[in-house]
Amino acid sequence: MDKEKILAKSRAENRNKDMYELEVTKLANSAAVTVMLIIAAVFFIVQLSVGGGLNYGIWAIVFGSNMALRWVRFIKLHSRIDLVLAIFYTAVVAALAGYHIYSLIS
Repeated sequence: MDKEKILAKSRAENRNKDMYELEVTKLANSAAVTVMLIIAAVFFIVQLSVGGGLNYGIWAIVFGSNMALRWVRFIKLHSRIDLVLAIFYTAVVAALAGYHIYSLIS
C-alpha cells in the first residue's frame, strides 16, 4: 500500500479531524470541570464559614456538567455504566436545583 492510500484511509477513518486538536480539547474539558469543582468547593466553604447557609445551586451546576458528560458518552458509546450514572446525575441535579429554587421562593 502506498503513502497516498494510507493517508486517504486515515482521513476517511478520522473524517479529516486533527487528532492532536481532539486530544487538546479533551484535556481542556477535563481541566475546565476540575476548575469548576474547585471554585464551587471554595465558594461552598466560604459560604458555610460566614454563616450563609448552603447554596445547592452551585452544586447543581457542578453535577450538571457530569450529567451532560455521561449523557453524551451514553449516546455516543451506548455504555450501560454511563446510562446508570447519567440517570443518577440527572436525579441529583433535579433534586439540588429543585431545592435551590424552593429555598429562593420560600
